[in-house]
Amino acid sequence: MLSRILACLATFNLAIVALPAQASKATDIVNGAIGGFVRPGYHAFLGATTGLSEAGKKLCAEPSTANLDAMRGAFGKTVGTWSRVEVIRFGPVTEQNRLERVLYWPDRKSTGLKQVQAAIAEKDMTATDAAQLAGKSVAMQGLGALEFVLFGTGSDQLANGDAYRCSYGAAIAGNLQAIAGEIDAAWADPDGFAKTWSTPSAENPLFRDGKEAVTELMDVFVTGTELVRDVRLGGFLGAGAKDDRPKQALFWRSEQTVPALGGNMAGMRDLLEASKLAAALPADQAFLGGSTIFEFSNAANALSSLQGPVADILADPEKRAKLAYFGLVTSSLSDIFGTQMSGALGLTSGFSSLDGD
Repeated sequence: MLSRILACLATFNLAIVALPAQASKATDIVNGAIGGFVRPGYHAFLGATTGLSEAGKKLCAEPSTANLDAMRGAFGKTVGTWSRVEVIRFGPVTEQNRLERVLYWPDRKSTGLKQVQAAIAEKDMTATDAAQLAGKSVAMQGLGALEFVLFGTGSDQLANGDAYRCSYGAAIAGNLQAIAGEIDAAWADPDGFAKTWSTPSAENPLFRDGKEAVTELMDVFVTGTELVRDVRLGGFLGAGAKDDRPKQALFWRSEQTVPALGGNMAGMRDLLEASKLAAALPADQAFLGGSTIFEFSNAANALSSLQGPVADILADPEKRAKLAYFGLVTSSLSDIFGTQMSGALGLTSGFSSLDGD
C-alpha cells in the first residue's frame, strides 16, 4: 500500500513539474504559427494586392494587350498568395466580413456574377470607387468579381480602352489592397489578436488554456482539408466523368483552379512546419508528423502536371484520375489531423499533452 501511495505522489509531483513546460510548449507552437506563417503570409498577400492595384492603374491609363496580360498575371499571383493563407479562417480576417469580401464562394445561385454583370452593363459609377465599393455586396468586390472583369465575356476589350470595366477592376484591386492592409496591420499589432491567441489564461475571453489555443490551430488543418475536398474539389468533380461540372470550379475562367487548390495545401503544409505542432506528439505517435508531410507531397505531385482549363483536365481520363487521387489524399489528411493527431495530442477529450490539463 505504501509503495502505491509513494508511486502516486511521485506521479502527481511529476505532473506539477511538467505543467509549466507543457503550457510553454503550447505558446511556442502558436507563436511559431504566427511568426513563421500567418504574419508573413498576410504580408505577402498585401504585397500581391499592391502589385495588382498598380497593374490596374497602369492598364486604365495605358490600355494595351501587354498591360492587360500584366494585370492578369498579377491576378494569378494574388490568387496564389491568398490561397496559402485562406486556410486561416479566424481572427482579423473574420471581422468586417473580410473573408467573404476577399472571396465570396461558393456562389451557388450566381449572385455575384449577376451583380457584376449588372454593374458593367449599367455602368454603376459607385462601383468604380474603392471606398464606395467596400460598402457594397461582398459578391461585387473580391477575387471572384475581378476574375470576371479580367477574364469574363468582353474582357479582351480592356486592352482597347474599356474605361468603365477597367475602372471597376481597378477599384476591386484597390479594395483588396485595403483589406489586405487591414489584416496585415491587425496581425502585426502587438496588443491585437496575436497576443490573445498566444497568451491563453483564465482571463482570456477566447483561449482559457494552451489546449484551447492549439485546438484553434488544429482546426485550421481539419477545416482546411475538408474545405479543399468537399467544397472546392467536390464542387466540380463528380462521382463519374458525366457528373463533372467544370464551370462550377472556382477560378475556372482564369485557369487558376488547380493553382488555388495547390496553394491551399501548400499553405497548410507550411503552417504545420512553422508551428512545429508535430514535435509535440508523444514518442509513440511521432510518426504522424512524417505521415502528414508524405501526404502533402502526394497532393502536390498529383496536381503538378495539371495545367490549363479545368474542362480540359476533366476531359482527360488520366488527368481526371489525378484529381480524384488528390481528393483521396485530402481525405487521408483529414483523418490524420482530425482523428489521429488530435487524439494523440488530447485535443478532443481527456488529458492534453500540450498544457497539462
